[in-house]
Amino acid sequence: MNTTKERADRDDDRAVVAAAQAGDQSAFADLVERHRRELQVHCYRMLGSFEESEDLVQETFLRAWRRRESFQGRSTFRAWLYRIATNACLDFLRKHPRTPRPYEVAPEMPSGVAVEAPPETPWLQPYPDRLLDAIAPGDAEPDARVVAKETIELAFLVAIQHLPPRQRAVLIMRDVLGWSANETAALLEVSVAAVKSALQRARPTVKQHLPQQRMEWAPAADPTQEERALLQRYIDAHQRADTAAVAELLREDVLLTMPPHPVWFAGRESLIALTSQVNDPGSPWHLGRWRSVATRANRQPAVAHYVQYPDADATRQLAGDFAYRAQVLDVLRIEDGRVAQITAFEPHVFPAFGLPLTL
Repeated sequence: MNTTKERADRDDDRAVVAAAQAGDQSAFADLVERHRRELQVHCYRMLGSFEESEDLVQETFLRAWRRRESFQGRSTFRAWLYRIATNACLDFLRKHPRTPRPYEVAPEMPSGVAVEAPPETPWLQPYPDRLLDAIAPGDAEPDARVVAKETIELAFLVAIQHLPPRQRAVLIMRDVLGWSANETAALLEVSVAAVKSALQRARPTVKQHLPQQRMEWAPAADPTQEERALLQRYIDAHQRADTAAVAELLREDVLLTMPPHPVWFAGRESLIALTSQVNDPGSPWHLGRWRSVATRANRQPAVAHYVQYPDADATRQLAGDFAYRAQVLDVLRIEDGRVAQITAFEPHVFPAFGLPLTL
């Protein structure tokens, strides 16, 4: 840790906390707001849900205010908040236990093809990069790992959801945030031996549930030129309703999931069959014309899709309403220059990305 920075933070915290403990709510609010985003990312990793992470950060601040007199300055105020946030998440998970399970329904795919069911995580939600960027420090700073790509991507989020909550907390504190075993033990109020044991059990579980090429992912946050080009081709193909062009971008073993829905698609052939129906004006799956907007989620490329509905919206069109309406947010995992996985989310996530519900 950066001892000089930590000492300065602690001195600053003491002054503000002293004011807060004297009843200055404004001083306390200013102090906790400095840590809101990184604490939300912490809660997001623990829970896998953007909306629940917002709620738990608010719960953290309420608990901190009620217990403000218990802060003795033996650690930084930031570490004290992490303890409260972690315990709030553990309390939530005790009341709402959940574990990823293989999908119970068969995938939409060609018959006779065997495929292992992915984990179903209906609570999973994306995290907007624009909010990660707001808290990302320089690469040389200790806190850079808070929003590092390899520990915020959806595949990692799903993998750590397989861990029991306390093991998950240990793995996040030790391997993601870089806290020492002593610091983690103090945060969780357990022994150092218990922390080491939990970490030894957690690491193999996470590795088991990560994609095979996980170790090849680059930790850089910025998209590569190849990734940007592929994303633009993906957008263009959808806006042109060009099924063949979409097919060229997909890996043979591409996977599509749509949390919280239990439907999933496995393999390029099944996705192209779906895309063909969506693009066919004569199909009941056809929605209309598409417009797409590039964005980013979880340090991954993402596309917000909008639809302009056809004749069913004749009344609106007569009134001059030709709006494209939010339909789905695709978060893409790219491997070897092709789309390996698409996680599609409902349009209610658009506002968190600063995206309008109509274009």
